[in-house]
Amino acid sequence: MTVSSAPGKVYLFGEHAVVYGEPAVPCAIERRATVEVVPREDDHVRVRADDLSLNGFTVEYEGRTGDDPDVDVPRPLVEAAMGYIDAAVRQARAAAEAPAAGFDITVRSEIPLGGGLGSSAAVVVAGIDAATRALGEPLEKRELADRAYRAEFEVQDGQASRADTFCSTMGGAVRVEGDDCRTIEAPNLPFVIGFDGGAGETGELVSGVRELRERYDFAAETLATIGDVVRNGEALLSEAIPETDPSPELLADLGDLMDFNHGLLSALGVSARSLDEMVWAAREAGAHGAKLTGAGGGGCIVALDRTPESRTALEFTPGCQRAFRAELATEGVRVEEA
Repeated sequence: MTVSSAPGKVYLFGEHAVVYGEPAVPCAIERRATVEVVPREDDHVRVRADDLSLNGFTVEYEGRTGDDPDVDVPRPLVEAAMGYIDAAVRQARAAAEAPAAGFDITVRSEIPLGGGLGSSAAVVVAGIDAATRALGEPLEKRELADRAYRAEFEVQDGQASRADTFCSTMGGAVRVEGDDCRTIEAPNLPFVIGFDGGAGETGELVSGVRELRERYDFAAETLATIGDVVRNGEALLSEAIPETDPSPELLADLGDLMDFNHGLLSALGVSARSLDEMVWAAREAGAHGAKLTGAGGGGCIVALDRTPESRTALEFTPGCQRAFRAELATEGVRVEEA
């Protein structure tokens, strides 16, 4: 038995624009997906997936990964979850040169499925890591991140970026611009997350932004402006002392940029009423800044606030199902004790 875990993430800045070669800065958070893998004697794959969303559901099926589980949850979420596991199995088999390898796989996650916190990336990264280790062929982190990206690229019909999988693999804060991925230093940012219980359709949202970009010059300019926001944020982080508490001045400046970023994403049509309400609730409670995180359309927002006020405000915001704090995860994928 081999058990690996990988963290989820929030976008400090840069979602959507990163698809078009602009930089993005995601940060890993201490909410993890854990994947347990036991090799089988045959080529079948048996998957048990508990709590893939914070409100919880279970997917269990036997046979090959193409089998369709029968569960009472939104079909697109189940299909996506199984698609990512399927793709992770294919990548692990290819990496280990074991095309007929079978596995019993158990997935547990603290990350909302489809909520913009990188649940799929965490499952794929942890799954490939655990499966290749179980086959005696552990991967170096860069190769692991690349194979996890390929899995997401396949499932998302070529619309994935390397940001989520690289961040989940490496941990901490990372900078992604096209194929250029690297870790960057960051202080202990005080993240507060609000979750509306829903999930946006990532493919539809990305396609919608693409259509706007192709139709209107100002949409392309908006995406380029998001890239400028990211560069300003990265410059601020470069001046901070890593792994320390950030100064109030740094939090205020980062928060301003987060607010700009949310406004630009809203202009591109990827926010939602529930997300806007949570963003404003956090800001009015004193957060330095707040924005949606991920594809949008529903899911999660992230705010910067070291006080309890934003979390309390979110808990009393209509449409917010859950609010919680999340520390920066300085460690990415790791092996857990079985």
